[in-house]
Amino acid sequence: MEDGAGNGVAVAAAAAGWNFAPNKALLGLTALSVRGVLNRVKAGMVADGGGARPVVPMGNGDPSAFPCFRTAPEAVDAVAGALRSGEHNSYATSVGLEPARRSIAKYLSRDLPYELSPDDIYLTSGCSQAIEIICSVLARPGANILLPRPGYLFYEARAAFNGMEARYFDLLPEKDWEVDIDGVRALADENTVAMVIVNPGNPCGNVYTYEHLAKVAETAQKLGIFVITDEVYAHLTFGERKFVPMGVFGTVVPVFTLGAISKRWVVPGWRLGWIVTSDPNGVFQRTKVVDCIKSYLDISSDPPTFVQGAIPKLLENTKEEFFNRTVKILRETADICWEKLKGINSITCPSKPEGSMFVMVKLDLSCLQGIKDDMDFCCRLAKEELVVLLPGCGVGYKNWLRITFAIDPSSLEDDLDRLKSFCLRHSKPAKCYDKLIGSLQHKRKKLL
Repeated sequence: MEDGAGNGVAVAAAAAGWNFAPNKALLGLTALSVRGVLNRVKAGMVADGGGARPVVPMGNGDPSAFPCFRTAPEAVDAVAGALRSGEHNSYATSVGLEPARRSIAKYLSRDLPYELSPDDIYLTSGCSQAIEIICSVLARPGANILLPRPGYLFYEARAAFNGMEARYFDLLPEKDWEVDIDGVRALADENTVAMVIVNPGNPCGNVYTYEHLAKVAETAQKLGIFVITDEVYAHLTFGERKFVPMGVFGTVVPVFTLGAISKRWVVPGWRLGWIVTSDPNGVFQRTKVVDCIKSYLDISSDPPTFVQGAIPKLLENTKEEFFNRTVKILRETADICWEKLKGINSITCPSKPEGSMFVMVKLDLSCLQGIKDDMDFCCRLAKEELVVLLPGCGVGYKNWLRITFAIDPSSLEDDLDRLKSFCLRHSKPAKCYDKLIGSLQHKRKKLL
């Protein structure tokens, strides 16, 4: 750095005298985070100074800013009561407060054919820390882990940080984003420790059937690997398929279930998640995996004690009407998204979302003028229309887009109209004429 007197060389020489070298494992990991990718997308965006057009956050999964998605009053009361009690201002035990773990075990057992105990539950600072812990616990020299593509790249980031190889199996868009079972078999070897599934799906909005999950469990059992199931969007389903937890198959294959209150209660900032060992046969005990989890928790930070203290009342008192209302809104916004996307040239949506808060759509770059790839598309869209989408490269799927529809329904249609305007402005009319005609014919049929 120059100091105005031409002393930049001197400053650089002085810096070279310090005994520091960067951790090279960290330098490239920002590219594997949703935050890092979205920061790149938003870098050239200039907000409308007059406030006439607000920025549209359709890139991440945090609808908490919208009034229609505010958390349940019972949840707020539970946290406020825990704070006022004065009983939760100290450190918690490393695995989490026993009443909270007992309540979570009871809550999750409702969907399982067996009872979980508090000893099966390990509390974490959100689902992100649960991923961090599992990837650290399973890492060993030469180990690899099987991850879905498209998928949440945070898993690859944590695996890479721990020196573990990430191998990707495909999700099949033509089959409602089912796992490519044959691909899993082809990837696995004697150094494979686990495979990851996300259900309901981020980024695809899919929901797996009981039959498909049974195939996943059978495949993992034959390969001798654990299943890590990310169920942070559990029960946020609004299609024909209902949520089935992977833990149902815990007697077939040992399952790590990762979850949190962040999505179902719409409180990502409260940072309360969990790791659950769904393993009636005790494999995790015999292999000392649970001992490793406990050791990791002994040297890591804990979720806020007062939020842990609130969990029993939060789970017990939240009314079903709150969950039903959230699902109703997501069903409405998913329908809006599905219908509006049909009329946008250069974008194809392979299947209607049935769960979570996202849908994956494919870009047809041949319909667009001067757009290089999905990142270029999203950067220009943000700059011109103040609409923020996550490019497919942020989930390992180049030239696709992940769209979040967990937005106030009253503004979502306008937001998607901005996306349509952008695509029309940059389109090659001759290339996309057929799709436009098809869209108009579809609308005509609906009117008739």
